[in-house]
Amino acid sequence: MPRRKRVGDPSKEALKLSKFYGAKVTSAPNVPVRSLSDFSIWYTPGVAAVSRAIASDPDLAFEYTGRWNTVAILTDGSRVLGLGKIGPVAALPVMEGKALIYNYLGGVNAVPLPVQTGSEEELIAFARALEPAVGGINLEDIESPKCFEVLDTLRGKMAVPVWHDDQQGTAGVVLAGLFNALELTDRKLRGSRIVLLGAGAANVAAVRLLTEAGADPHDIIVLDSKGILQLEREDVDQLSLRNRWKYDIALTTNGDRRTGGVDDALAGADVLVAAAGQGPHLVRRSDVSLMNKRAIAFFLANPVPEMLPSDAIAAGVEIVATGRSDFPNQVNNSLLFPAIFRGALDVRARTITDAMVIAAANELAAFARRRGIDSTHILPTMVEWEVYPRVAATVGQAAVKGGQARKKLTWKESLRSATDTIDRARQTMAVLRRSGVIREPPA
Repeated sequence: MPRRKRVGDPSKEALKLSKFYGAKVTSAPNVPVRSLSDFSIWYTPGVAAVSRAIASDPDLAFEYTGRWNTVAILTDGSRVLGLGKIGPVAALPVMEGKALIYNYLGGVNAVPLPVQTGSEEELIAFARALEPAVGGINLEDIESPKCFEVLDTLRGKMAVPVWHDDQQGTAGVVLAGLFNALELTDRKLRGSRIVLLGAGAANVAAVRLLTEAGADPHDIIVLDSKGILQLEREDVDQLSLRNRWKYDIALTTNGDRRTGGVDDALAGADVLVAAAGQGPHLVRRSDVSLMNKRAIAFFLANPVPEMLPSDAIAAGVEIVATGRSDFPNQVNNSLLFPAIFRGALDVRARTITDAMVIAAANELAAFARRRGIDSTHILPTMVEWEVYPRVAATVGQAAVKGGQARKKLTWKESLRSATDTIDRARQTMAVLRRSGVIREPPA
């Protein structure tokens, strides 16, 4: 990635440059057109032979078409970034940005698809209807608890990976960051007391992933807007009907049966992961000062974290991470999702399991350790693009080992495939810029 240039006001620049370019991604030919006769190969009559071959063996669509490398970014615009329910049209710029990251860091052809749907059943039906055209589905910015039902249903019914980045991606990168933060503070995941503030997509998925990775669910406490989730709470019966995911958390976590609010949860805690809403005073200094010595705190809300890193450090926290790139320790799902789909697509995976995500988190953390970690460098940054092929290869191998892969590549073959595809995407960008096809921004 080129050296980052200083940007004055990102909001003003985004408006100006979005109008200048018109779109962040576009489609382009992938085959040569040398003469008019080439159309008899790429289109009729020649293309009929390709269609007949795929009709006899549908998996050949992954060999003869772009399906092997195509992902739909699907949203209903019901919970977009920190903007809330702004609808599918207004969600389009965000989905285009996601498609750009997919392409540049993962070599994935991602198609932004905000759709006008009124219910989870309609969204599920739309996603399923896309299956013949794509190698995977990325669900994006869908409100809770709808997002849980949509993901769980589609993962059970589709034969291509379905991924919800706000759940699996954020939980995966949180796990990677925790692996190294815990090592720096001489702790293990098992035995650490972990508080998750916010019970939306990210933290609900984090409970499952942390537990799968080795954390004791009894040492995890989750809070929503009404306080600690626990079985004696007066609304717990309603939760069992309206949000079975939060009900399950109340059932399986919080072994001490604590009650109350943030301060009650944080007393004696080792780790805080806040994904609860805009700060910077959502979490108070007096709250985090109740945590154990050498505490770890991740504040993930964007653009304003639940607490500023300077305030957390002043209150005694040793390692602080946020979702922002202008603070140390960015914990952002963009460190994972391009590589996870790269690895899944390269082995033609049928799904993305928690084991694949945990493997990716381990590789991301290990890459950072090889480079060297300290309290302000617990994870790689997005400019360290060499991490993406390595994470992709690890994901591919986890799919092969778990029986989810159609194509059985070795680790070296996965690494070579991912490296070549990502490098080609980066070279394409460079060539298009040098040739002037991608214009330089106006002064």
